[in-house]
Amino acid sequence: MSFKSLKRPQYFFTTAPLPCPYIPGRLERKVVTELYGAEARVLHDQLSQVGFRRSHNIAYSPVCPGCNACIPVRVAAGEFVPGRTMRRLWRLNADLAVDEVAPRASSEQFDLFARYQRSRHGDGDMATMGFYDYRSMIEDSPIDTRLVEFRDRSRRLVACCLTDYVCDGLSAVYSFFEPEEAGRSLGTFMILWLIERARADRLPYVYLGYWVRESRKMAYKSRFRPIEALAGGAWRRLAADEAGETRPRGRGDPRSPAVGAKAARPSLTPEGMNFEKGDQVDEET
Repeated sequence: MSFKSLKRPQYFFTTAPLPCPYIPGRLERKVVTELYGAEARVLHDQLSQVGFRRSHNIAYSPVCPGCNACIPVRVAAGEFVPGRTMRRLWRLNADLAVDEVAPRASSEQFDLFARYQRSRHGDGDMATMGFYDYRSMIEDSPIDTRLVEFRDRSRRLVACCLTDYVCDGLSAVYSFFEPEEAGRSLGTFMILWLIERARADRLPYVYLGYWVRESRKMAYKSRFRPIEALAGGAWRRLAADEAGETRPRGRGDPRSPAVGAKAARPSLTPEGMNFEKGDQVDEET
């Protein structure tokens, strides 16, 4: 008599309530599951498309009681149109060398990570992370994960973006940058780079994680348009007013394309940039 081995069941758990890091006075809870084995990548692809994110070898999604403020969002890379500010920002950072490397932690990366945490999130839990905590964050991945490093002309590391490759796009897991280079708006630039990379690889989306309308920390995500949100089990494009867009857009403004528009779109590559004097680079939150 022969027996067919059964796959290990996939268990999901709910975490205990903790203070919400985005909205004061609220509690957060998450549903989590482990990513493991040969099916980890397929499972992660499926979970990403329904709003889950990855941390280490865990996929998670918020299930906060009485709250649905955390909205999964993604940029439609093929239809993305950079405005004047973003085109100028791309040109401003054209001197940076970009390397996609295996997710292996280094002391150079950790020093940059620690400076970033002290400057931007000094009161957060990540500010207390040591090197081995950092290494775990970078290296504990059962799927196709890469670290994108950005270096200046002297080969000094100025920014990093931990990125997951999923079946329909790129997922920005975590990014950090040199606080002393605030004028470069490196956080925004890294997203622009991911969008251009997705376009080059013919991947339709760049996943930016959760957007919280009430959180100033999350405001930058709505600047990348067109942006889609997951609501009611389906992805749909956010209108400008839903995404918190307050500046009026003229009919000819390329940052407000009609859905399905076929008009030519400026490229993010340096050759396609149109530098205009007087443009102001938005600062990151």
